[in-house]
Amino acid sequence: MLDRIGQRLAGFLLRERPGREPFTPSDPEELRRSLRPGDVVLVAGSNRVSTAIKYLTHSTWSHAALYVGNVLGPPTTGDEPHTLIEVVLDAGCRSIPLSNLEHFHTRICRPVGLTDADRRSLVDFMISRLGIRYDTRNIIDLARYLLPTLPVPSHWRRRMIALGSGEPTRAICSTLIAEAFERVGYPILPRIELGPAIRRGPNDWRHRELLHIRHFSLYAPADFDISPYFQIVKPGLDEGFDYKALTWGDGP
Repeated sequence: MLDRIGQRLAGFLLRERPGREPFTPSDPEELRRSLRPGDVVLVAGSNRVSTAIKYLTHSTWSHAALYVGNVLGPPTTGDEPHTLIEVVLDAGCRSIPLSNLEHFHTRICRPVGLTDADRRSLVDFMISRLGIRYDTRNIIDLARYLLPTLPVPSHWRRRMIALGSGEPTRAICSTLIAEAFERVGYPILPRIELGPAIRRGPNDWRHRELLHIRHFSLYAPADFDISPYFQIVKPGLDEGFDYKALTWGDGP
């Protein structure tokens, strides 16, 4: 019974809200040329579940996907290759073509200095999770935060993102990607504490910074945006930008 209710609720939450077109969509070809395997693509969604995530995280970004390149091979039907892996409520972990995001505002977050071996491990882990389904009974947890009359203190909101019990069948978009980076030891937003003091000079004492890994279930899409270890890549700028070449309607 709860599962059937969850499936119906998922359909309601994933319904696009009318009149919510993005105001700054990315150029699809520039986005395609800029992406590299291992990049995290953030999406500003417009459905009801996106509204809940934006509210809980105080952020523009409601969804995340991992770009894996062409490792999945060409589709048998001759359609566009699937180069992204994401997790969604109704389909679980799946691969999609990049064209699925062409009508949404996106941001590329690139892990800096990621080794080729860890990049392959990252992609392999995401591929191994393809087909994992959402436990639709847990969607009721998320729906509660859509109620406009329910005040949620800001210090509780991060914990609310951890909807599931940690089981693989209850992964959501950002937590599965965070788990992939955790497995290769790449930081997102570690908790930093001061360790024992170390001496580097005659009168120079400094504290060693000790990093503690946060549980992957607590990560939201926006954390990749604010992480100091991910570079924000803006499509087109890395190909060379000449502001003198812009054409103005009421030119200067």
